[in-house]
Amino acid sequence: MTANIKELRNAHKLLAKLEYQPFKVDKGYTNHSLYVNLTDKTFEIKPVTEQMKEIFIGGRGFGLWYLWNAVKSTTKWNDPENEIIISSGPIGGITQYPGAGKSAVVTLSPLTGCPIDCNVGGYFGPLLKFSGFDALEIQGKAEKDVIIFIDGNKGLVTIEEVPDNFEYYDTHQLAEVYTEMFADDEFDKRNVSVVSSGRGAENTLIGMLNFSFYDVKRKAVRVKQAGRGGTGTVFRDKKIRALIVKYKGVTGDSNAPADKQKLINAGLRLHREIYELDKLQNRMREVGTAHLVEVMNDYDLLPVMNCQYGSHPDAVKLSSDVFKEKFFTQGMPDGCWYGCSMACAKAVDNFELKTGPYKGQKVVVDAAEYETIAGVGSDCGIFDPEYVVEANFYCDTYGIDTISFGNIIAFAMECYERGIIDKEVTGGLELKFGNKEAALEVLHQMARGEGFGKIAGMGVKRMREYFVEKLGADPKFLRDISLECKGLEYSHYVSKESLAQQGGYALTNKGPQHDEAWLIFMDMVNKQIPTFEDKAEALHYFPLFRTWFSLNGLCKLPWNDIEPADNAYQPEPNKVPEHVRNYVEIFNGVTGKNITKEDIIKQSERVYNFQRIFNLKMGYGTREYDMPPYRSMGPVTIEEYESRKERYDKQLKDLGYDIEGKTTEEKLKMLREYRENQYQQLVDAVYKRRGWTKNGVPTIEKVKELGIDFPEVIELISKYQD
Repeated sequence: MTANIKELRNAHKLLAKLEYQPFKVDKGYTNHSLYVNLTDKTFEIKPVTEQMKEIFIGGRGFGLWYLWNAVKSTTKWNDPENEIIISSGPIGGITQYPGAGKSAVVTLSPLTGCPIDCNVGGYFGPLLKFSGFDALEIQGKAEKDVIIFIDGNKGLVTIEEVPDNFEYYDTHQLAEVYTEMFADDEFDKRNVSVVSSGRGAENTLIGMLNFSFYDVKRKAVRVKQAGRGGTGTVFRDKKIRALIVKYKGVTGDSNAPADKQKLINAGLRLHREIYELDKLQNRMREVGTAHLVEVMNDYDLLPVMNCQYGSHPDAVKLSSDVFKEKFFTQGMPDGCWYGCSMACAKAVDNFELKTGPYKGQKVVVDAAEYETIAGVGSDCGIFDPEYVVEANFYCDTYGIDTISFGNIIAFAMECYERGIIDKEVTGGLELKFGNKEAALEVLHQMARGEGFGKIAGMGVKRMREYFVEKLGADPKFLRDISLECKGLEYSHYVSKESLAQQGGYALTNKGPQHDEAWLIFMDMVNKQIPTFEDKAEALHYFPLFRTWFSLNGLCKLPWNDIEPADNAYQPEPNKVPEHVRNYVEIFNGVTGKNITKEDIIKQSERVYNFQRIFNLKMGYGTREYDMPPYRSMGPVTIEEYESRKERYDKQLKDLGYDIEGKTTEEKLKMLREYRENQYQQLVDAVYKRRGWTKNGVPTIEKVKELGIDFPEVIELISKYQD
């Protein structure tokens, strides 16, 4: 193997190189970024200005700023001028506080046509920074497959053509081969990180990126995902086979903080909480986010059969205890960056694959997160954990987003069961709910770009449009049951009974992803935000607070998936105020600044509003694009209503409706009219709280207040003022 790796390394053809003096990190920044143009094979080292740091902070903010300046309003995702930007942020790379190894990926999405951002673990972002760059900006397209290699110790960047006999296309191979290729020895593998995708990203619009880290205990390369919106599709369209960064010498001082003791103090407090309380709270160290399966099922929030229902008796087969006892290796330090004692990146070791091109191989599967279990499992009516792990592995290695994949299969299955599509359309596949063999076959077809998989790979929105155009399907009904907004598939929580979460999904900038706002318990369960104004305040604060993580290189989970023992007795416990204080302290400790908790929101508000305006630039960003499918708001079909008849009848009676003698169809109509009206009132309240017009556009006064009143911004939004 080693000899073969050396031969393959020598077979890579050098196309261009840049030699540079590595820039030292100072208070979280190197103050430089790296630009690579694949079309003309050129490099540029750009300054990171004080204005950039003040307005955009880092991470997602830097990505949006670079992308804004790279594209025109007419740019499409597969145009050469579209960019992929990777940036960590000033806090990213510290080792004293859990969850500080994240980086943000920004590009124009193939699904939405707007900027998509993903917050991803793995070592690439921090190692990129320690190699001298606050961001990597990639533009253009290569003629043949290439790699980009950054050696942060030698100060070397290369673009290299992949040899024709290099037959590795999928992530589990690419990450392993390139880690071995560029590491000096076994110990050095921890200093290499690879970004890659797979053949599925080439043949679908839902491709994602895998960021690697070397698990020294397992002696295996593992990956975390920048999953949403087609980042991997853009990556492979640019003919990038892999990005590789190598940096040796990570220490607790690598981020050169202004006051390291502040990081140590905050970190010790959180490490103690995790050690003492995790086993009593969410058991993240044992099962990761899988603990949510049984919680969501208990509260009727688990997506079942394309979100028709919120619970199922067989959900117990997908519970976290099943994964803990039969799949997740216990007692391993499962952090995806140094110093993360939350250790929630669980893995399945020595899993033997049952299908596909790697059948019979034993692999390490980074599985399974709640979103994957709910998406490829319960939402498709499949309650088999073996299948979930198999689908998880193939989605990852093919470079396919599990959230979108789960939605696509669930939507197709409902269409099949309702007679909208048949075996002639599916190529003979019986796509009924629960048919795991058919679901896996579609996944393999998607990777190959063949059969029904080619249709499915377009995503829910385009698949729906295909069924309407080619098969004469009812466009209104299909819109009701297709769980997408802005072109992006929904993440996997049933939001029918939470008006705030309906807004939390549909009012997002990038599309319905829970990392902006998860308000179901505050709204539906605990009744803490009863009025439109309360909901609007929550839909102002929480998306902004969560945005801040992606500006700084932080993971969201240590914020509220572990809580201080007395958190419930604190003012505004949903904000976890002690952890907010931690974030203020570590930001100031790294940067030497003196921000407050209010400044956290202001920092995010600048970037969040800028992203909204970016959507407007690309032809979206107004009220019409914030309308959700009705399935996310209430029952669409008679079966859905009657499955929760007692609930819905009571709601209508409490609202003053006379339902005596009414048919289910009549009651469905009443409920729908009420809920759609409620949603419109919520949108009005949220726009007002955010300082936007009634059409959802930031006002000139708001952008001036935020300091993002660049001439091109003012010119753009002036056309949309009330």
